[in-house]
Amino acid sequence: MKYILASGSPRRQELLGQIGMSFDTVTADVDESCDAGTPPDKTVELLSKRKGIAVCEKLKKTISEKTVIIAADTLVSIGGRILGKPADEKEAFEMLSLLSGRSHMVYTGVTLILTDGKTEKILTFSDGAEVFFRKLTDKEILDYIATGEPMDKAGAYGIQQRGAVLAEKIIGDFYTIVGLPLVRVVTGIKEITEK
Repeated sequence: MKYILASGSPRRQELLGQIGMSFDTVTADVDESCDAGTPPDKTVELLSKRKGIAVCEKLKKTISEKTVIIAADTLVSIGGRILGKPADEKEAFEMLSLLSGRSHMVYTGVTLILTDGKTEKILTFSDGAEVFFRKLTDKEILDYIATGEPMDKAGAYGIQQRGAVLAEKIIGDFYTIVGLPLVRVVTGIKEITEK
């Protein structure tokens, strides 16, 4: 069995490496817009599916053995507002100020595609975890932004890096917050490959 991660995320690559999975990485540019009324869990499912299908189409002619494509998307949601990656430092400051002293949800959607180049079996799911931020001062937020860490992360923080000191508590799967719920991914792969 061959595995392809449909993501350029270093964090997702590290997570799969952490569980001993060998994989290739192939990314695809997809439209990441969704209807404003789409719930966050459905948004990440939809976006992960778009990414997975785009990579599957890209590779269709070159796949000659059973291959599992793993695609994912992560977002932060607070008070009905979805926070993606900040466009600039000003937006990062706004996001972190909004999260300060409050709880929010992090959703990761995953699409697994089992393909042999001719047929496909698709499984899509999402997982959510609640994160409680401590109250942050403006200086703490600015110092954190100055590290550059928030700039490529949903909600402008990385819980597995320096951002670990921003959160007081989490309820749910830590790996969902990092960007790939590992247990669900492994059980999902078993589900689509053993049927």
